[in-house]
Amino acid sequence: MSAERNWLGNKSMPAKPPSFLLRAFGGLKVRQKLAILHNVFFFVLAVSVYVSLIPLFASHLDAAKEREFRIVSQVFGSEPQQTDLSAYEFREGSAQALGLTRDGQEFLARHPGAFWQDHDNLFRTVKQPGRYRRITLPAQFYNSALRRARFSLFAALGTIYILSIVVLEFIIMPQYVYQPLKLMLKADSATQRDDRDHEMIDQRFILNDEIGQIMRSRNTTVAQLRRHEDDLAGALQRLEEQDRLVSLGMLSTSVAHELNTPLAVLQGSIEKLQETAKDGQTQERLTRMLRVTQRLRKISEGLVDFARVRKRETERVALRPIVEESWNLVAIDEKAAAVSFTNDVSEVASVVGNADRLVQVFVNLLRNALLAVSSGGGEIRVESRRFQRGGREWVCCTVVDNGPGIPPDVLPNMFEAFVTTRLDARGTGLGLTVAEGIVTQHGGTICASNRASGGACLEVMLPAAP
Repeated sequence: MSAERNWLGNKSMPAKPPSFLLRAFGGLKVRQKLAILHNVFFFVLAVSVYVSLIPLFASHLDAAKEREFRIVSQVFGSEPQQTDLSAYEFREGSAQALGLTRDGQEFLARHPGAFWQDHDNLFRTVKQPGRYRRITLPAQFYNSALRRARFSLFAALGTIYILSIVVLEFIIMPQYVYQPLKLMLKADSATQRDDRDHEMIDQRFILNDEIGQIMRSRNTTVAQLRRHEDDLAGALQRLEEQDRLVSLGMLSTSVAHELNTPLAVLQGSIEKLQETAKDGQTQERLTRMLRVTQRLRKISEGLVDFARVRKRETERVALRPIVEESWNLVAIDEKAAAVSFTNDVSEVASVVGNADRLVQVFVNLLRNALLAVSSGGGEIRVESRRFQRGGREWVCCTVVDNGPGIPPDVLPNMFEAFVTTRLDARGTGLGLTVAEGIVTQHGGTICASNRASGGACLEVMLPAAP
């Protein structure tokens, strides 16, 4: 069995499960545990100090009393008129009056110059027969001093004990223990409720001690878990989108394949009829039928293009010619003649990608912009900027217009396929989805927003060419 390390870093025996008493004690709140522990600690400390000091003080009093006895006995040997004995009870008289015992009388009779001690009394003989002198030592003083010492020490220790409990329980412990624990419990409760606004502990309340280290570690752990949750949710969402788009691509290919042949036959037949028909009304109807047929073929081509997997043949591509070519393709629409277009893309803005695929991206974006602006006074501008992010160089190409902007309810699902309220809903409903897929294949990102001055703004960010 491997040994564990204790909190000092030394090897110790494996941890044992807590006993019944420890489990019962562990059921209390931390505040109750600490209150019990420091009360017991201070009580034991006060009792230890009291028990240690009182015997020591009593021994000093006994020594002082003994020294005084010796000094007084020497002084008592001189004549009373030559000695100041006012601090003691001095009397002279018969043995019976002074309370001298028979043993004391016999001892003093045999030793005239000696003393006889009976408790706190000293006796000696005088020149007159049958007369004695007695002096009483102040034993009550020492007893009173010991009582006062005991009371003073008890009062001092009691005061210190109460002050220590008050300071510890109402100042130190709330600030350094109870409040941090309460903050951690509150933050953990918010985490369990998935309340991200209140699950982090405010840095202002985190101290530079062990509890503060635990609080910082908890904040870091929760932040990492939240990032992992967000990454996982994003990955799941992307996986669902990819799965949906794969299914959509297979359906699109099947539908387009079934439509292409009959549409080609229908278009050829209409064109043949146009060549032979002479009636103006018939020609108008045939022209309308031809436009509808071409529209259906356009939708079919969009479906095929959405499902097609192209080779990623990449090279250094200048963006300004790409944007110019894309606008020339979009400008076939009659509305383009009444719209002002500006290509402000830098001459040196270059990315790594496939030119044909990038043309498809900007055709979709410029077509949406053209549909959004008004016929008179409409403006479309494309500009670029170069920036650094994540240690790499990027080129951001922005398509802006002065149209009504993107409705707020459309923004969240701008790039989803077949969304009927989307900007390209008047086309196949796949333009922006195809554009996003191409940009993603190039390692870039595409996003949409509304300008503060009005109109839409679509940003295409691509890795810059070295």
